[in-house]
Amino acid sequence: MAHSITILGLESSCDDTAAAVLRRDPAGKTEILSSIVQGQSSLHAQFGGVVPEIAARAHAEILDLCVEQALTSANVALSDIDAIAVTAGPGLIGGVVSGVMCAKGLSIATGAPLYGINHLAGHALTPRMTDDVSYPYLMLLVSGGHCQFLIVHAPDSFERLGGTIDDAPGEAFDKIARLVGLSQPGGPSVEKTARDGDADVYPLPRPLLDRPGCDLSFSGLKTAVLRMRNHIIERHGGLPSQARADLCAGFQAAVVDVLAEKTKRALHLYLETNPAHPTACVAGGVAANTAIRARLETVCDVYGAKFIAPPIALCTDNAAMIAFAALEQMSNRAPDDLTLSARPRWPLDQTSPAMLGSGKKGAKA
Repeated sequence: MAHSITILGLESSCDDTAAAVLRRDPAGKTEILSSIVQGQSSLHAQFGGVVPEIAARAHAEILDLCVEQALTSANVALSDIDAIAVTAGPGLIGGVVSGVMCAKGLSIATGAPLYGINHLAGHALTPRMTDDVSYPYLMLLVSGGHCQFLIVHAPDSFERLGGTIDDAPGEAFDKIARLVGLSQPGGPSVEKTARDGDADVYPLPRPLLDRPGCDLSFSGLKTAVLRMRNHIIERHGGLPSQARADLCAGFQAAVVDVLAEKTKRALHLYLETNPAHPTACVAGGVAANTAIRARLETVCDVYGAKFIAPPIALCTDNAAMIAFAALEQMSNRAPDDLTLSARPRWPLDQTSPAMLGSGKKGAKA
């Protein structure tokens, strides 16, 4: 690279509106100059989850403000931007459309090339941004809508080893929070409540551990918690606070056990490729869970693999990862043109069969 590149990233795939400015110098070192994330939790709180239409309207209203804040915080002008990156999928289609249209407008106004980025690639490449991890590395991408084990071979080459066949862990955490009367987002609420609970009080299943492979399932675990909750309510005439804490602890322990065992299997497959620097990484919103992080680090120690968990602010949705993914992919592909479209579904591994089926909009995962 003969000169530095300053890139603006946009992210609006779910309920976080984000903009970030990154700069890569001629030596290839990347610096996050700014990262702005505007959450929407207060807008969705009364509904117990994200309402797509509300999220899309909020993105459309504040995307330009986030861009302005990101540029100001980075101390750069829009004319200083050399490229624009935007999440083009997968995600809630209204939000993705908002981001893509904003990015197209900025590209037209500035003449900066446009890069549509797979949101999942942003998560999967985050360890490259934070820890300069060497390819290939193992990635557990675990979030509200996705859960996959991937071998990341290159910025645009991802090999899926397995993933969820139904609910993603983050989705399960949100549903359990609603079942036991906790606030959204469910992940932090369940984790906090679980600290006061005993995971052994209520026996809960560990789905798919009796089957080979790296696929996961959390729908049956969610149903087991529902039945246990109903039994407790019937017995006590309500859900006592200690029972709520014990249920949360039991549920979280089950998720941790499943992820740990499946990570062992994924590590075994990954290590068969004889990587020069064995590394296992975790990213996505659920990667912020401290119990999951701690257990996965223990598993990696046993297998002799370095464990990488990016800072929590870069595990949840953000635009810095989208801008970085574009920087990583620039040398391998041309920019997108104004025909770039928003995609509600966009599997990272284009060669493996769809795990959750396909429809008119393409493979789900």
